[in-house]
Amino acid sequence: MAKMQFSIFIAVAFIVFSASTNAKTASPPAPMLPPTPAPAPAPHHVNLTELLSVAGPFHTFLDYLLSSGVIETFQSQANNTEEGVTIFVPKDDAFKAQKNPPLSNLTKDQLKQLLLSHALPHYYSLSEFKNLSQSGPVSTFAGGQYPLKFTDVSGTVRIETLWTRTKVSSSVFSTDPVAVYQVNRVLLPEAIFGTDVPPMPAPAPAPVVSSPSDSPSADSDEANASSPKSSHKNSAQTLALAPVAMVVSGLVALFL
Repeated sequence: MAKMQFSIFIAVAFIVFSASTNAKTASPPAPMLPPTPAPAPAPHHVNLTELLSVAGPFHTFLDYLLSSGVIETFQSQANNTEEGVTIFVPKDDAFKAQKNPPLSNLTKDQLKQLLLSHALPHYYSLSEFKNLSQSGPVSTFAGGQYPLKFTDVSGTVRIETLWTRTKVSSSVFSTDPVAVYQVNRVLLPEAIFGTDVPPMPAPAPAPVVSSPSDSPSADSDEANASSPKSSHKNSAQTLALAPVAMVVSGLVALFL
């Protein structure tokens, strides 16, 4: 019996000793790490082809951008740079009205430069054109030989080249880094079309407005209106005096 109790005691002691040893050698729990933040969402890129397809009557300009590959230049500038892009888009009617000089005579390279000259390699909101107008001609995507001159008159942005004078007629899209503005004319650069600008047609003469002194006056109208009455009155007086004259003439004849 004593041996059995001693054996149990030894077994319990061994178990306690083993447990204490394992507790000492066990590795401490791993520290709690803060949760990994979610990755930032990818920036939203404006698809210029889709925008110009649905935003307005810009099909002619868009067709030129696609056929020349210039749309890829503008899209890369919008997506991959911090500067952004500002594009001036002529309406379809502007291309239809462009007769002199004709665009059909341009080479592929000239057409590409023409399209590039319709954009600035920087994003500009409408309010920024006021300061931009004070900095002189601004280089376009086509380079320093294809500048645009801006003026801001009471919030109306006007654009000039040697051949073209027009204005920003509406804001199609303006959220950094992309600005698209509608213009009413095709921007013709001097570097392509030269300096021999045909004279502008003379403005139509203003309509001649007669002065009050040239128009019949009320007094003359009244005089003309009253003249028949005066003639009728004089004729009635003449008829009334005719018998008296005959009597006088008869008396004179008797005395003679």
